[in-house]
Amino acid sequence: MGRYRIGEVSEHTSLSLRTIRYYEEEGLINSTRTKGGQRLYTDQDIVYLKRIIELKGLGFSLSEIRRIIELKAEDESGNKRRSELLSQYRKKLSEDKKKMDALQSHINELEWHIHQLEKAEDGFTSCPGSLCASCEYSARCIFFKDSQAMC
Repeated sequence: MGRYRIGEVSEHTSLSLRTIRYYEEEGLINSTRTKGGQRLYTDQDIVYLKRIIELKGLGFSLSEIRRIIELKAEDESGNKRRSELLSQYRKKLSEDKKKMDALQSHINELEWHIHQLEKAEDGFTSCPGSLCASCEYSARCIFFKDSQAMC
């Protein structure tokens, strides 16, 4: 098992020295100290740091990551961590799919407005107007619906 100084760990992980120290302060990794006080990290610490980078990239908070790391103390086999990761991945996937659906709806709405304004006779002011009843968008247009309710 290798022993690495903080600068070497930074090179292996592309994390800044400050970030590595911060993750250590947060209890996400542990170092040993030389007699001179220099931090030394192991191969496992590098793996943990790379896992932290990966999980942060997937939207995990440091507290969520800490909880996953702490599960090692409860179950050396790794089954609890595996189960927790699967649960968290599924939760994040579900949340992201909802965000994606909302974003797609927003994109569709913008595309509709662009198309609608491109078709309007004199741009913004002709909508709503006399052509609303025959407009291909009347079924979804709030202006047309409002004008029908006022009649």
